[in-house]
Amino acid sequence: MHEEVARCLLCNEAPCSRACGKGDVARAIRAVRFGNEAVAAQWLEGCQPEDLERAEQACIHYDRPVRISEIVRQLPAATAVKELPSLAIEFCGLHCENPFFLASSSICTNYEMVARAFDAGWAGVFYKTICMDDINEVSPRFDVVYREGDKGDFSALRNMEQLSENPAEVDFDILRRLKQNYPSKIVVASIMGSTEEQWIELAKMAEAAGVDAVELNFSCPQMRIAGMGSDVGQDPELVTFYTAYVKHSVSIPIIPKMTPNITLMSNPAMGAYFAGADAISAINTIKSVTMDERAEVSGKWTVSGLSGRAVKPIAQRFILEMAKNPVMKNLKLSGIGGIETWRDALEFIQLGCSNLQVCTSVMQYGYRIIDDLKLGLQHYMASRGINKLADLVGEQLPNFVRPSEMDRETVVYPIFDRDKCIGCGRCHISCMDGGHQAITFGDDRLPHLVGTKCVGCHLCRLVCPTGAIGVSKRVPKRSK
Repeated sequence: MHEEVARCLLCNEAPCSRACGKGDVARAIRAVRFGNEAVAAQWLEGCQPEDLERAEQACIHYDRPVRISEIVRQLPAATAVKELPSLAIEFCGLHCENPFFLASSSICTNYEMVARAFDAGWAGVFYKTICMDDINEVSPRFDVVYREGDKGDFSALRNMEQLSENPAEVDFDILRRLKQNYPSKIVVASIMGSTEEQWIELAKMAEAAGVDAVELNFSCPQMRIAGMGSDVGQDPELVTFYTAYVKHSVSIPIIPKMTPNITLMSNPAMGAYFAGADAISAINTIKSVTMDERAEVSGKWTVSGLSGRAVKPIAQRFILEMAKNPVMKNLKLSGIGGIETWRDALEFIQLGCSNLQVCTSVMQYGYRIIDDLKLGLQHYMASRGINKLADLVGEQLPNFVRPSEMDRETVVYPIFDRDKCIGCGRCHISCMDGGHQAITFGDDRLPHLVGTKCVGCHLCRLVCPTGAIGVSKRVPKRSK
């Protein structure tokens, strides 16, 4: 089911739903794509086989239609929940209707964009970074890392975009109007200066515009002017000074944004904390290189920032580093980096984030992903009987320990599901050439575990394309 759903192009104004007539086929498929398969069937109530057949015939695809009828047959009955819990949460003393905000980027560069996002259900915005310098962008400015053959769906995005190209006065007027017209939404001005005076002036302009908080962009990796962006974020002393200047100049919350282009994020983060920061945003994009000829700018390339689902583990590592730092145990965290599904969001929350920022997945799929982000998180909370989102914040932190504290006396062996195994032999190849030569593969085209050689690394399980390899119970290691 999931493989077939992954083929769906997630069309705009999907022809399949229009052709079906009795249900929203595209919405059901999107629910599965973004982790809500347990409730996807609710959008297909009343649909008959002939309705689904019409939907399938209307499917737009470059090779063959998505097998809608087969997907629907595999959907579980929709889970009925009488009342879904609220996602409301406090962040820096601000009441947020849910934790999901737009991250400062190209997805929030004008009034109309942000207004549409608010109408769709996003709780707030970190507006695209405002500065006082002339921003002159290149073309093209984006490149992506595809999985082979997956055009249109990428695992990582590299961007060379800098800050807002609008005059500062225009952007602050936009923020003023957004706050006036959407008083229940949280509007955060992201700013970047090159001198103490600029940081202070921009922060005061933000406060005068009526925004709820100010984010300090210490992290943009592709500024054409030295001494800005990540050049500041890599220097704990500058982070401390600029944070202190702004904090003493305005009364609204201050949220410095950290760069991942550094070994220990805790060093500048502690500087911001001691200077009075109310929260930390992390991470911004990771310095990277791609070399697709279609992304060259007049025959040249440059280093710029990588984002998307591929950077999520790196982002979470930095969040964990700060959340486990006892010096900053009361500091609020806004998590950024590869959030695409509600499960991604949950992981950041369980690592200590009470606010989440999303960018690259919106660039791919649009503001509409907020529906499944909220729905999935609410159903998860309901399944555990949790009524307050705050109860999930940081709950997994005690389970993260130092390498020296990990259990090294037991092992978990892989087990093979013969019904799912198709005999491709991928597990054998990987174990022979990248593992411990613990899987044999004979004329029956079935893998067989050599228990005396297996160390329980589970490389075989990770490369299996059909999910035919599971895990056994944890047992004590054999004596050597």
